[in-house]
Amino acid sequence: MIRIIEDLDTALQRDPSARSRLEVALSFPGVHAVWGYRIAHYLWRKRLKLLARLYANWVRTVTGIEIHPAAKIGRRFFIDHGMGVVIGETAIIGDDVMIYHDVTLGSTKFMRGKRHPNIENGVVIGAGARVLGPITVGEGARIGANSVVTRDVPARTNQDESELFAI
Repeated sequence: MIRIIEDLDTALQRDPSARSRLEVALSFPGVHAVWGYRIAHYLWRKRLKLLARLYANWVRTVTGIEIHPAAKIGRRFFIDHGMGVVIGETAIIGDDVMIYHDVTLGSTKFMRGKRHPNIENGVVIGAGARVLGPITVGEGARIGANSVVTRDVPARTNQDESELFAI
């Protein structure tokens, strides 16, 4: 219950259009996707992998947000708008991360093992950004909208500097 209230309060803090916990709980697909991910991740950890994948697929159908149940996501993660977001299997996301719509945390190669990014605490990723491969985006960094990032991004890199790490 504490995590649910924390998620609702995070949306209220991060989205100026959010007016109440009830409104967020009933109408914010990013919050619904995170809640769905948590259930699917629980099932995945309990080795109910097919059930986890089926449930995650249903959540994707309902929200337009695809989060692999094996991904690891910290607290107070917020997806604003959300449609088109994809978070891959080996992605690791820290606390207090915010991403906008159409963001991909994806892979660059077909292979087993670690192939998706690590996103450290306090990162903001702009709309349409692609963060690809087993790279690390450092704490507090800001990735600009529509960036394609394939190299590590140092902590506290601001939006304008993130272009230096794009291909």
